[in-house]
Amino acid sequence: MAKTTFEEEIYLRALTGRLVGKALADLGLNKVAVVASKNIICSSIATATEATFITLSGGVTYHFLAEKGKEEDIAERVKAFAPQVTVLQFGGETPIEETKEIFVETLRQFAEKDVPGAFVVHVRIFAAGGLSEALNDEKIKEYLSKKDLFVYTVGFDEGKVYVNRILLDGEELKLEKIAEYQVTLEHADLLNRSLKDRSVTFA
Repeated sequence: MAKTTFEEEIYLRALTGRLVGKALADLGLNKVAVVASKNIICSSIATATEATFITLSGGVTYHFLAEKGKEEDIAERVKAFAPQVTVLQFGGETPIEETKEIFVETLRQFAEKDVPGAFVVHVRIFAAGGLSEALNDEKIKEYLSKKDLFVYTVGFDEGKVYVNRILLDGEELKLEKIAEYQVTLEHADLLNRSLKDRSVTFA
């Protein structure tokens, strides 16, 4: 069990979302959609991402709530928004199997509607195999093969957040690091306690 309180989990997402928003701004983007699971933790990371991106880029963004049964509606609305990049922040306190189901169906509807732009995938759904499962669908695989795909991951021992390009190599997903961001000591401690169930001692 994680050595964190629910309050710390929310704050951790605020710190991480800040780095994701900075990474998006650093890429020179000016229009970003954020699609996030309908729960407190995902809303926390999503809004931190959005606020930081808007502040640093001067661009525009919009928050879309991912819900079971509303995937087609979300795809239509994101297509109408026409973002350069859509950030898929699926995770939080929703059970992971339910989250994966909504994630896969969301991508299926994006493929059906041919939603434009690249994608950034949240580390939680990526690590849980959500993207791998989605790629079992030939329609989604064909759609994503034409897209720029990215995922942010955590270097626990290095105290860094990495931005990686996802390379579709047959059945295997490979990551190519394109940027890295140093986290604060506070952020590193929360990441380790939450995700690795270990405390970090600073000299």
